[in-house]
Amino acid sequence: MVPALQDVALIRFKEKVVLKRGKPIYLRDLCYLYVPQHTRERLQQMVIYHPQEHDGNYLVIDILWVLQKLQEVVPQLEIEYVGANRIIVEMEVKRRRMQPLFVVLVWLLLFFGSGMAIMNFHTDVSMHQVHQKLYHLIMGEKEARPLLIQIPYSIGIGVGMILFFNHLFRKRINDEPSPLEVEMFLYDQNVKQYLAVHEKPVNKQENPQ
Repeated sequence: MVPALQDVALIRFKEKVVLKRGKPIYLRDLCYLYVPQHTRERLQQMVIYHPQEHDGNYLVIDILWVLQKLQEVVPQLEIEYVGANRIIVEMEVKRRRMQPLFVVLVWLLLFFGSGMAIMNFHTDVSMHQVHQKLYHLIMGEKEARPLLIQIPYSIGIGVGMILFFNHLFRKRINDEPSPLEVEMFLYDQNVKQYLAVHEKPVNKQENPQ
């Protein structure tokens, strides 16, 4: 017999889950739920796992284990799921407040490091000679220090970096993600894919509760 529409539950794992350490993991934390109204509250309050000290910063939870727990709580429901078979739960790590001296040292390191990289690149491509030739072509005279070209060029480098990274301090210029944000997203996806393949789900660890 085909189950009635009100007896069908649809679930789908969320894309990203970050939870506080030491708190129980509820079904509502892991999944988007489409369930009958009379079981919604009970399923949302359903505890899937109690994180342990030895679990580390990442937990892998398998959909089959979630489905098994759902069948134990609401055996009358026809449960269907869509999406990934496993979800990576990241446990929130307390961030230490950065010391001002550390911030200044990192800023100086990045400032002088990026400056050295730009200067070395310009030396490799003979940028100074290029500016001299451009000045000679435009102005019709030779100049050892063509500041008329060098100053706008230097300003353009800074503006170009701001546009490239799409940030001015903490303010985003437009809604497009910056290349750095895209690379960080890809790195995060690769880490989660690796964990999903190589880490044991919590239901297969030694001491799950």
